[in-house]
Amino acid sequence: MDCRVVVEAAVPVYDVETVDEAVRIAISKTGEMLNPDLNYVEIEMGTRTSPAGEELPPAFLAADEALVALELELIVFNVEQEEHASRIARKEIGQQLHNIPLKVLSTEIMPEDEDSESDE
Repeated sequence: MDCRVVVEAAVPVYDVETVDEAVRIAISKTGEMLNPDLNYVEIEMGTRTSPAGEELPPAFLAADEALVALELELIVFNVEQEEHASRIARKEIGQQLHNIPLKVLSTEIMPEDEDSESDE
């Protein structure tokens, strides 16, 4: 079975003035760390909410430094369980993103290809 796994990363960024600038730099920095080995990982701006459920910007900015929430999505092939896919995704990404906190947000089983069954 194949699974789509979404991992949240907290990426620190330095010498920034706005949230938009922090997000742009964080995505670029993460892309550089993942390429060329993990160029199939999709990088998107993360979402944050307050304890009351209020939507917050994707970056926390203080003293010209920011901590940016990013979502990294990849497909893990030929796994036995969703938990196995989560561990593989976290390990693969973690090996490239040293000292970046990671958390698995979701694991979704990909639908089987009906075409491959009909070919057999």
